[in-house]
Amino acid sequence: MDTAEFFAQLARQLLLSAPLFLLIALGYCLGRFAHWPESVNEGLNRFCFNVAIPCMLFKVMSKFFESPPVDMRLLIAYFGTCFVIYVIGRIAAKSVFRMDAVSASVFGLAGIFSNNVMLGIPVAIILLGASSLSSVALVLVFNSLILWTLVTVSVEWAQNGSFSVRGIGKTLVSVLRNPIIIGIFSGFAWSFLIHRPLPQFLDSPVSMVAQVAAPLTLITLGMSLSRYQIRKGLPESLTICLLKLILMPALIWLIAWVLHLPREESQVVVLLGSMAVGINVYLMAQKFQVLQGATATSMLLSTLLSTVTTPLFMILMTHFYPNWP
Repeated sequence: MDTAEFFAQLARQLLLSAPLFLLIALGYCLGRFAHWPESVNEGLNRFCFNVAIPCMLFKVMSKFFESPPVDMRLLIAYFGTCFVIYVIGRIAAKSVFRMDAVSASVFGLAGIFSNNVMLGIPVAIILLGASSLSSVALVLVFNSLILWTLVTVSVEWAQNGSFSVRGIGKTLVSVLRNPIIIGIFSGFAWSFLIHRPLPQFLDSPVSMVAQVAAPLTLITLGMSLSRYQIRKGLPESLTICLLKLILMPALIWLIAWVLHLPREESQVVVLLGSMAVGINVYLMAQKFQVLQGATATSMLLSTLLSTVTTPLFMILMTHFYPNWP
């Protein structure tokens, strides 16, 4: 790949990221210059976390029966890396930044939760072609279930749990009452029990609410950014970017290579792993009132930096990945 083509790919990703920054800028202007009250911001956050995102996850999980056959090696490479990076993130949070258990859980999530819906899908189409979407869809389905369940259990255990039957029961009840988890598992239940698309009278309102989840959360993020100094969390956010943009895709690549995954599938999971920090991490930080500045900053920085790191990983994999027989 020559220099001109490399910079052309960078330009495409910058264009893909532009709508994200414009929506954040809109929210920032509403909070800073239009002086929208903080109560509006809090209400929008609650709506996103309790209604919009659960609807979006329910719709995604309700279509699980339509997904292609599971390639276990692809899932092992991606989610095996997620667990490793999550543990590394929690250790770094406690040993380096002296965070409590709840903050460490959100910090660990920031190192593994990618912006795969807003950026991952269009970037995959541009860089890898439409044929990559089946593998992308497979990761997205399990991503919602595994990572949200992981961090929710971790946070709820930190807040309520103890190493006892009562503590386990209390944690389980808290997890099952979480709107995100309700959306995920109810969607799974529909897929496995009904095994058909949602009826029109249900699909239409769920789809309409789900469609506003991403843009509304970005606007809400911008409003929140107008109310505090994000520089306070700069060391934490830079560490998150290191975990998310460098260590995670590199480890996915290594595991994929060890598993002899074909280059096409390997590129998909490395690309998804190299995406910027997802907006859902910031919503989790908002809900538990921890690391709001660090997660917001890491999302902005990682989105900007990934315009360079993601094409770089794809270029390296094109030239240095073997074709397995």
